[in-house]
Amino acid sequence: MFVQPSLDPLCAPEWAAAGEVLRERHQRPATVLHLDIGRVLLGVREDGQMRHQLGVVQGPFWLDAAAALLGQPCAVDMVADTRVAVRRVPVDVFQQGVATLAPAVRELVHSLASGYCRQTELAVSRLAQDAEARCAQWLLQHAQPGDDGTLRVTLQQRKRLIAAQLGIAPETLSRVLRQLREHGLIAGTGSVLNLPRPQALQSVAGG
Repeated sequence: MFVQPSLDPLCAPEWAAAGEVLRERHQRPATVLHLDIGRVLLGVREDGQMRHQLGVVQGPFWLDAAAALLGQPCAVDMVADTRVAVRRVPVDVFQQGVATLAPAVRELVHSLASGYCRQTELAVSRLAQDAEARCAQWLLQHAQPGDDGTLRVTLQQRKRLIAAQLGIAPETLSRVLRQLREHGLIAGTGSVLNLPRPQALQSVAGG
C-alpha cells in the first residue's frame, strides 16, 4: 500500500521459483511479503495443487499487507506463477510505517484492508459452498429408487474419478461427503449411499 520495503535496510530481495508456495492459508506470518518482480497466483490449494484460483497479481504488489495490518492470518494460498523476487518486511516495521501516515489516510488504509479481507474470506467460503452444491447435484442426478422406495446412489466409479467430474480435489469430495453425512443428508457405507432427505439435499444443490 503506502509503506516501502526500504524501511528496513536489511530487507534484501529473495528469489523464488515458479510453483513455490509463498504463503499458506491460515498462516499468521511474522513478515509482510512485497512482490518486487513476477506473478503470483492467489487461491486455495488442495492435494498440493492450486485447485481454485481467485486471482493473479503482478509485482510490484503487497501480497499479504491487509491481513498483516489487521493482525489476521492469510485467507488464501499464494503460489509463484513465474520466477519472483520478494522482500520480507517484519510486521512491526510495516505497522510502524503505516502509523506514520496522517490519521485520515491511516483510517482509509485500515478500511480498505478490512474490506479486502472480508471479500477474500467470502470468496473462499463460496468455493466450499460451490463444492457442496456440485456434489449434492451429482448425487441427485445419479439417485435411483430402492426396493423400499428411498433414493440411493451406487458409486460405480472411484471417488477420484467422481471428483474429477465435479472439478474438485478428491480430498474435497471426501470432506463434503463427510459433512453431508454429519447433517443426515446421506447414509450408508461402502459403494451404496442412501439419500434419506432428498428435499434437504436439493436445497444444498441450489434447487
